[in-house]
Amino acid sequence: MNDDEPPHTGRLRALLRSLRPDLSPWRSSRDFRLLWTSGCVTSFGSFLTYVAVPMQIKDLTGSSFAVGLVGAFELVPLIVFGLWGGALADALDRRRLVLLSEAGLGLLAGLLLLNALLPHPLLWPVYAVAALVAAADGLQRPALDSLVPRIVRHDQLAAAFALKSLYRNVASVAGPALAGVIVAFAGVRTAYALDVLTFAVSLLLLARIRAVPPASDAERPTLQAVFTGLRYAWSRKDLLGTYAIDLCAMLFAFPVAVFPFLASELGADWALGPMYAASAAGALLVGATSGWTSRVHRHGRLLVVAAVGWGAAMALAGLAGNVWVVLLGLALAGGADEISGVARSTMWNQSIPDEIRGRMAGVELLSYSVGPQLGQVRAGTMAGLIGVRASVWTGGAACVLAVVAVAAALPGLLRYDDRTDPNTAAVRAGHERAERERAERERAERERAERERAERERAERERAERE
Repeated sequence: MNDDEPPHTGRLRALLRSLRPDLSPWRSSRDFRLLWTSGCVTSFGSFLTYVAVPMQIKDLTGSSFAVGLVGAFELVPLIVFGLWGGALADALDRRRLVLLSEAGLGLLAGLLLLNALLPHPLLWPVYAVAALVAAADGLQRPALDSLVPRIVRHDQLAAAFALKSLYRNVASVAGPALAGVIVAFAGVRTAYALDVLTFAVSLLLLARIRAVPPASDAERPTLQAVFTGLRYAWSRKDLLGTYAIDLCAMLFAFPVAVFPFLASELGADWALGPMYAASAAGALLVGATSGWTSRVHRHGRLLVVAAVGWGAAMALAGLAGNVWVVLLGLALAGGADEISGVARSTMWNQSIPDEIRGRMAGVELLSYSVGPQLGQVRAGTMAGLIGVRASVWTGGAACVLAVVAVAAALPGLLRYDDRTDPNTAAVRAGHERAERERAERERAERERAERERAERERAERERAERE
C-alpha cells in the first residue's frame, strides 16, 4: 500500500480483491478451461431451443395445455436416464460419455431443425425430441458433474462451481432475451440452426479434453450398481440433508408458474420478463463476487442459511404489493440460491469418493430437477385455492420451516466441516495421491523422451562419423 494512501482505501481494495471470482481452476487446469468454454457456448444455444420449442408448439396448436405438456414428456426420461447415467459415469470414460451425449444432443437439435423446415411441421416430433433430449441430458449431466473433480484440484472445487455458475447465470439473464429476439424476427428455424452450430463448436472443444478413464475395479453399470449409489446416499446423512433441503426449497418456494398471474395482479404486465430474469440476476451478482466462497469450510451451515434466505426472500416477494419490492425479493432469492448451490456442490465434490461420484451425481440431478417440476404444480394449485400472492408467500414461509426441520432432524449436516470431515479427508488424500502419480508418470515420460532424444542424437553422430 502507498504510504500516502488512506488506511480505509487499502481496506476497500483488499475487500474488493476478496470478492473477485477465484480464477485458480481456470489458470491451473487446461481441461477445465475447455469444459468451461464449451459450457458457455452450449448454454446460449440451448436457450434458443428452450424459447423456440414452446413458441413452435403455440403456433402449431394455439393451446397452452399443449405447451405445458412438454414437461410431462421430459420428466420420466430425466429420472430414469439420470440414475442410469450416474452408473455409466462411474464405469466408463467420463469425457467420452460427455462427448457422445453432446453429439446426441446436437443430432436432436438437427431433427428439430429438419422438422421446422418441412412445409407443414409436425407436432409429434417436437414431443418425441423433447423426451429424447431429457434422456440424453440425464445421461450426460452425471458424467459432466463428476468430471470436474477429476480435472480440478480438490482445494479449487468451490471456485470451479462458482465459475461454472457464472456463465450459467449470464446465459439465464441474456439467453432468453436474445433467444426471444431471434425467434421473433428470424423464426424458430434460425434458432434451431444456431443451436446446432453451438453443438458443433462445443464438440470441437470437448474433443480436446484428455481422457478420464474409470478405475480398474470400477463397478459395472447394472441395476445393482444404481442401488449401491442410493444406499451410499442414505448412509451419508449430511448428503441426505443437502438433497432434502434442495427438494424442500424447490417444492415450497419455486413459484415460476404463477409469475404471469402475479404480474397481472400487481397491474404490471410489463414486469413478467424481469420477474423471470430477477433470480438469475441475483445469482449472477453473487457469482461475480464469489471469491469469499473459497474460504468457507462449514458448507452445511452455509447451505441451511442460504436455503432459509431463499424461502424468506420468496415470502417477501409474495407479501409485497409493490412490483419493485417483488423484483427485489426475487433477486435476493436468486442470490441465496446461488450460495446454496456453491455449498451443495462443494460438499458433494469434496467428500464423495470418485468411484461412486457419477452415481451420486445422478441422485443430485433428481434432487434439483424434480423439485422445480413439483414446485410449479404446488404453486399453481395453491394459487387456485388461496390466491396468487398467498401461494407465493406461504410457500416461502413453508420453505423456511421445512429447512429448519431438516437441519434439526439431520444434525450431521450442520456439523460438516471440510477441515475435519473424514470423508473429505479420504477424498483429499486420494486426489493428492492421484496428483503424485500423475506427476510421476509425466516425469517418467519426460525422462523417456529425453533418453530417446539422446539415443537419436548419438546414432546420428555415429552415422556422420562413419560417412
